[in-house]
Amino acid sequence: MAGPAPFVDLGKKAKDLLTKDYNFDQKFTLSMLSTTGMGLTATGLKKDQNFFGDINTVYKSGNTTVDMKVDTYSNVSTKVTVNDVWPCSKAALSFRIPDHKSGKLDVQYLHPHAAIDSSIGLNPTPLLELSATIGSKELALGGEIGFDTASASFTEYTAGINLNKPDFSVALLLTDKGQALKASYIHSVNPFTCVAAEMAHRFSTYENNFTIGSSHAVDPFTVVKTRFSDNGKVGMLCQREWRPKSLVTFSAEYDSKAINASPKMGLAVALKP
Repeated sequence: MAGPAPFVDLGKKAKDLLTKDYNFDQKFTLSMLSTTGMGLTATGLKKDQNFFGDINTVYKSGNTTVDMKVDTYSNVSTKVTVNDVWPCSKAALSFRIPDHKSGKLDVQYLHPHAAIDSSIGLNPTPLLELSATIGSKELALGGEIGFDTASASFTEYTAGINLNKPDFSVALLLTDKGQALKASYIHSVNPFTCVAAEMAHRFSTYENNFTIGSSHAVDPFTVVKTRFSDNGKVGMLCQREWRPKSLVTFSAEYDSKAINASPKMGLAVALKP
């Protein structure tokens, strides 16, 4: 449905260019999908001298999707999503075992001129969250609030506006309970190259932060990304699709302010037989 994006997606295009796929550890992912609708994904991550892993299974049947994940600490996360509970909507029930207070119900409604997301914790003192955007695919205005019933206080309130055009997208967000202003911009220079920038200003401290980056498709199977932040960190990423849906990603980051520190490097391999 062509309508405004959910509030959580405002500014997502620029954020993805600047942060997505950057990884400074060793990561391996194996995904398999059967014709019966069952999917299996195994992930292993080596961070410093520690190893983390999880196994994720997804089963789809009609309008229902069941997603279950088990990690190395024996935590079990489950999410059941039902599409079209009523027209243009979906509902998701999620919980973690053994955390009996982790239950949550999410409901999303999409309309040609509005997108509404709501969430409620399934416990005696739930956290309530509600976000909404109105407008169109090109121009959207929205906000988000969070309320903690345990303390009877607002945990967050955010407002934003997003303008999308075929060759650029810009978003302006008032975050951190009105204490910070964040702006992001992404521009398609040509079919192969994009540039993006994100800047944040904090009103209480007059502090400014920014990150700029680029993405360039060297060929149909290779993408190179770069980024630079005001804190002196320079990052680079090279991603190669060596076979359909199977990716090898090399990332590196150098902190120009930490002269004695070695550059961070990471390798991620994602296989989809």
